[in-house]
Amino acid sequence: MNQYFATVANGLEPLVVQELEQLGAHSVKPGFCGAAFEGDRTLLYRVNLWARLPFRILMKLRQFPCQSAEDLYRGIQTIDWSEYLTPDLTLAVNATGKTDQLNHTHFTALQAKNAIVDQQQEQFGDRSNVELQEPDVQINIHIDREGCTVSLDSSGNSLHRRGYRPAVGAAPLKESLAAALIQLSGWQPEQMFYDPLCGSGTLPLEACLKSLNIAPGLFRERFGFETWLDFDLNLLESLIQEAESIQRDTLPAPIWGSDRDAKVIEQAIANAQTCGVLDQIWFSEMDLSEVVAPTDSGVVFCNPPYGERLGRDTDLGAFYKQLGDVLKQRFKGWTAFILSGNKELAQSIGLKSSQRIAVYNGTLPCQLMKYELY
Repeated sequence: MNQYFATVANGLEPLVVQELEQLGAHSVKPGFCGAAFEGDRTLLYRVNLWARLPFRILMKLRQFPCQSAEDLYRGIQTIDWSEYLTPDLTLAVNATGKTDQLNHTHFTALQAKNAIVDQQQEQFGDRSNVELQEPDVQINIHIDREGCTVSLDSSGNSLHRRGYRPAVGAAPLKESLAAALIQLSGWQPEQMFYDPLCGSGTLPLEACLKSLNIAPGLFRERFGFETWLDFDLNLLESLIQEAESIQRDTLPAPIWGSDRDAKVIEQAIANAQTCGVLDQIWFSEMDLSEVVAPTDSGVVFCNPPYGERLGRDTDLGAFYKQLGDVLKQRFKGWTAFILSGNKELAQSIGLKSSQRIAVYNGTLPCQLMKYELY
């Protein structure tokens, strides 16, 4: 059994615990911005392929007490790096966290890298080159009061970058956050799903992948573990085949997205095509004023602009009021979920929320508000 850690956005720890347990992880424990768990190599590959919420899956190598740069260097050298790294493989080290003496992450990363390559020089008379973009082995150093934790990053590029979305709008929602919001809402695939402000389509697409039981990792170019010394290609290929064999062919209920901007609807359609779900999902150019409920019940989901990233010049208050009116008048019998990063604007909706869940969109504190539309 190896020890792993899945990193997630702040506040999503309880959700990722649920997700990891569903994927078969053992001894799952929430931590800060993530959850620790145990399992074998098959689980590691499966979590990378299937998990919708984490950014990265780290494999823990060692933990040791660490106050100073000397402690760090010595501790890193107690690991036999030839098990994970040969001089012909490239490496990168990234560091997070601080102590009083090690208070600069760039210095921490540099010190750790020096300890590794010095060991290689001694052992092989040769060393790995540093490659920051796509290293063969990505090493993660985390420093806190408990000491230093050294891990390998099995994911490579952050898992939220599914690979289906080259096209993004002006203020994109991360795919992993969209998946988390959908999980928080309790939406079930038997309910119609409609996002009338869908932008480049992230919320409807994540709903579609969940509904059709499509593993989000299938669209990625590669995972970090594919360049590890112990990489098992047959195992990964069998997990991919298994994933492809358990996909559903048709949605149990329709999933729609619309937006008034023709350009972002083009992006949404391109993203749906990359996912292979273009024939399942419906995207259309439509102004909010024209939006009507297509069925007598379902879940309406939206992430309207907060004025944080998209400039403050537009009259967003009136827009939020219009959104509230459309929901109130045309979506009776539906449940609505609105992600808002702006309390004043949220009040302009003019509806009473039945539930509010605090979440972060990046560093911005937001609320996912639930409205029962009688």
